[in-house]
Amino acid sequence: MKYIFCVLMIPMLFSCNNIPKQSYTNEIKTVSFDELAPLLNKKDDKIYVVNFWATWCAPCVKELPYFEKLTKNNPKEKLEVILVSLDFPNQLESRLEPFARKNQLQSTLLFLDEPNENEWIPKIDSNWSGSIPATIIYNKNERQFFEKAFTEQELNQIVNYFKQS
Repeated sequence: MKYIFCVLMIPMLFSCNNIPKQSYTNEIKTVSFDELAPLLNKKDDKIYVVNFWATWCAPCVKELPYFEKLTKNNPKEKLEVILVSLDFPNQLESRLEPFARKNQLQSTLLFLDEPNENEWIPKIDSNWSGSIPATIIYNKNERQFFEKAFTEQELNQIVNYFKQS
């Protein structure tokens, strides 16, 4: 009986290799603060959700699915989620890229390569201590900065507020 089971299982194992795998095509773009800055102040009809995070930050990783749902559930011409990774430069290939692939991140994904955080953090928000997660949500009329982790409900409430403003 064991041999019959094994013989029947062998073709199934080989056929599993023929199942197409979903490919991950999202590119991680490395940017300087000067390249990031224009994305923090657009004046078009979109809502922008810019989240500063890192793979080593547990609260950041916990809330990432909520940002991904925003990307999935909203047309890109109405709302854009930009995930700005603050991972260490030596972790780009070893940690960030595998994480993004494994989690199939679909939001715009940027890696901020700026060594002097004391120079650019106050340019994001003058009250930002530098802790993450941190998020800017803005449209052409209003801007809010949050130095906290979101629940899914909180994030949706704030985005809905921006949709109405």
